[in-house]
Amino acid sequence: MKPQLLSLLRQALDQVLAGTGVAAPDTIAVDATKDSRHGDFATNLALTLAKALGKPPRKVAEELVRALPPSPVVSKVEIAGPGFINFFLAPTAFQALVAEILDRGVEFGRNNAGAGRKAMVEFVSANPTGPLHVGHGRGAAVGDCLARLLQATGWEVCREFYYNDAGAQIGNLAISVQARCRGVEPGQHGWPEDGYRGEYIKDVAKSYLAGEKVHADDREVTAAADPDNLDAIREFAVAYLRREQDLDLKAFAVHFDVYYLESSLYREGKVEQTVQDLVKSGHTFEQDGALWLRTTGFGDDKDRVMRKSEGGYTYFLPDVAYHVNKWQRGFTRVINEQGADHHSTITRVRAGLQALGIGIPQGWPEYVLHQMVTVMRGGEEVKISKRAGSYVTLRDLIDEVGRDATRYFLVARKSDSQLVFDIDLARSQTNDNPVYYIQYAHARVASVMRQLAERGMEWDLAAGKAALEKLTDASELALIAQLARYPELVADAAEQLEPHQVAQYLRELAAAFHGFYNTQQVLVEDAGLRNARLALALATQQVLRNGLDLLGVSAPEKM
Repeated sequence: MKPQLLSLLRQALDQVLAGTGVAAPDTIAVDATKDSRHGDFATNLALTLAKALGKPPRKVAEELVRALPPSPVVSKVEIAGPGFINFFLAPTAFQALVAEILDRGVEFGRNNAGAGRKAMVEFVSANPTGPLHVGHGRGAAVGDCLARLLQATGWEVCREFYYNDAGAQIGNLAISVQARCRGVEPGQHGWPEDGYRGEYIKDVAKSYLAGEKVHADDREVTAAADPDNLDAIREFAVAYLRREQDLDLKAFAVHFDVYYLESSLYREGKVEQTVQDLVKSGHTFEQDGALWLRTTGFGDDKDRVMRKSEGGYTYFLPDVAYHVNKWQRGFTRVINEQGADHHSTITRVRAGLQALGIGIPQGWPEYVLHQMVTVMRGGEEVKISKRAGSYVTLRDLIDEVGRDATRYFLVARKSDSQLVFDIDLARSQTNDNPVYYIQYAHARVASVMRQLAERGMEWDLAAGKAALEKLTDASELALIAQLARYPELVADAAEQLEPHQVAQYLRELAAAFHGFYNTQQVLVEDAGLRNARLALALATQQVLRNGLDLLGVSAPEKM
């Protein structure tokens, strides 16, 4: 519908601008209205042209409306306020959409905007030092939904998990497991000062001493069972906790195509090569025995140390080397989904990439940062997990409320907003629980189809499409209007990297369906009207299913 309105406005614009010397704008804003009393779509085109034409906006709006060619899609056009143009669509325009949804099925809402281009979404990227916490869970939900949205808009998507397998935190992990192997408990003499205290460390030590073999998605290790072999303990502990993370992610319906190790950047000489290339670029300098990059020349608030005076590289350097590697792998679009504590790295990484002068565009890579999650139960904050010892794990949430509710709740708010995860609400089977409310709408349609068979009534797809003109009630048209929003919603959510838009839309669509269902009897005796309403119900079910799939949430047939 929106492309048809844009076509009408372009034709009117050509006529209004003829002989004025004013160029037509590259884009025209046409948006769905929030209040049906103001039409179905509106444009501010007249307001944007008024200054260039030297006329009041309302006068320009009048000229545009007079120049609009007639269209069966539009039933009425009104001018509102200072010059907004409101379009009221004809019922037939909405009714045809129902047939389109039924014809396209799972493809409805998808587009090919990114066809032929590669995108990478890097997310979770947790160091293997313990179970995934709730923050990792939010990152997993948002990152996976971003990947699904990009795939729905034609991109070839790679999901990547990057982690440090050899840094100081891994060293602390190894000595923590070693202490447990030797029977030392947290707080006892000999326990490492920065040791990990969770019960999971005891599980790792027990498995190591038993000589077990562990298989993670990116490695397989057999325990040496020697409590004095710290290197063997480190290797086994990393593999053990990587496996645990894999199991958590599989329970969350999240998979990765690539696991990338920070250690490989050093082993393959990529960090050193990046240093040499930056020195050749002329943007480095030495001061106080350290090697610096002049990142202030690329928008940073201060220059950054690359190589410390005592030797060794700062974290900034491998980050730049890693993103050079991403660029070399041919990814047009790279999105890093990370916690808000990574905010300070954005400018310096981009500055390092720009300093190399290898054609990487400004603003590459893109970042989606998520804020903290507060978990509540019974009106009180839940802070610890028996397994992890000091934080709530992703698996805790999945065990408490299930995968569907966990995924939906973690993605339902904009990523840069703090999120309160109410366990009691997520477990409730009431309309206040958005997951239940949306899934119930989908299951309700399945229930109607079962009732249809039980009553010996018939459903005919062709007859339903042919009778769509019978859908004239306000609740029916309001529901179709919500269905009409879906394709643009998917496109915008993918472009803006905002999967929460899908979550919010599905709740609004479910509300429109429940409103229709509660006011209109579907299984009526009139076969034409019955088939038309069944067509509308099935179209709604299809869009609900398509949208839930973008969130990684199931669409049950029964509740």
